[in-house]
Amino acid sequence: MDSSTLLYNQLKEAKPFFVLAGPNVIESEEHIMYMAKQIKAVTTKLGLPLVFKSSFDKANRTSSKSFRGPGLAEGLKILEKVKMTYDLPIVTDVHEASQCEAVGRVADIIQIPAFLCRQTDLLVAAAKTGKIVNIKKGQFCASSVMTNSAEKVRLAGNQNVMVCERGTMFGYNDLIVDPRNFEWMREANCPVVADITHALQQPAGKKLEGGGVASGGLRELIPCVARTAVAVGVDGLFMEVHDDPLSAPVDGPTQWPLRHFEELLEELVAIARVTKGKQQFKIDLTPFRE
Repeated sequence: MDSSTLLYNQLKEAKPFFVLAGPNVIESEEHIMYMAKQIKAVTTKLGLPLVFKSSFDKANRTSSKSFRGPGLAEGLKILEKVKMTYDLPIVTDVHEASQCEAVGRVADIIQIPAFLCRQTDLLVAAAKTGKIVNIKKGQFCASSVMTNSAEKVRLAGNQNVMVCERGTMFGYNDLIVDPRNFEWMREANCPVVADITHALQQPAGKKLEGGGVASGGLRELIPCVARTAVAVGVDGLFMEVHDDPLSAPVDGPTQWPLRHFEELLEELVAIARVTKGKQQFKIDLTPFRE
């Protein structure tokens, strides 16, 4: 069995769930190494499988002036150091088909951004690396779209695919999380992940002094969405974590504080251990008689 399939099976069988976590973007090698060490210490203590996440390039920032990261070559070098130093699998996102081969040499999971979840050439290129492909559901998509997106990966010869709910546009500058999607996305016949941080974004919802806009967020509601997702019985949680969210150069309003990372996960593990969310409720519609 190849390493990707082995990891995929381990994640599918994770009890009560697996975690994809890390800072939104690579700010520096020093910061990424620090965050990886801290996050691994927490998930190891709680017995949760961890895939470390960070991005080498944020290509879809609200403003062209926004920080994007170190770029492909330097970013992959840093992620590879995390992988080797802390013995951690890596997940990072791609935006172009041409990036997939290089990313696949380092990352264990290639993530497809929500805006690009229907891009066939990108999905096929990611699939052909042989690595696990995590597809984020577009903010504009019904859950049923993810069945087709997952099938594109499988038809390209890769069975190791997962789908991720990250909220649905509600008006112009807000997202809502419909818990029904956690159930409906199971029709894609693969692990379902809940992105509990991006789901609280308010895209282009924050006006800046001097003009322009940036994405805001409702960090205080991250536990609400997380509790819901775990109660429904998702297979994995995606969350961006930062040691100093107010100073984070990207998506600061929706990164979860590192100081509360263990506290929140402890609560979510407790919920997951008592819920029957992974089991389909058997409804008996025969007439009731005492």
